Amino acid sequence: MPADAPPPAPGAVLFACNFNQVRSPMAEALLKRLVGDRVYVDSCGLKRAALVHDDLRDEDVPAGVDPFARAVMAELGCDLARHRPKIFDDLEDFSFDLVISLTPEAQHRAVELARSRAADIEYWPTHDPTLTDGSREARLEAYRAVRDTLARRIAARFSGLGRSAIDLAPDGAL
Repeated sequence: MPADAPPPAPGAVLFACNFNQVRSPMAEALLKRLVGDRVYVDSCGLKRAALVHDDLRDEDVPAGVDPFARAVMAELGCDLARHRPKIFDDLEDFSFDLVISLTPEAQHRAVELARSRAADIEYWPTHDPTLTDGSREARLEAYRAVRDTLARRIAARFSGLGRSAIDLAPDGAL
């Protein structure tokens, strides 16, 4: 393989971050949009999401995807409403060829897990948009920046498997 050729396509990819409510679900949805069902894609976090009260079921349940993440992904036609945050221990198995960590904490956990498994580990430090203060629009812009950065990185890493970063983003986003 030439030195500048992209790495071979993995059969299964896991994106990992802290709570599986913002960055890793966004990355999961973007890669699924890019490659369809040609690659198995999942995501998880290190810690369980906070509990919120579900009035319909009258019980406390883990919070879902961050509303701002849902909104900016909906701009691309990606619906994150069904995504349920999970942690590493919730995964049915750990037969991933590639684990992409989006936070330093997730990177440490991925390295620990990879010691006993044949999985490649990549670290993509990704800004946490939940730390952004300001107006609703300013916060949405921070989430869009993370989404677009992930889209470009995914398109570059998995080039040849699907559409380009331009196809993943709305007009004028990238």
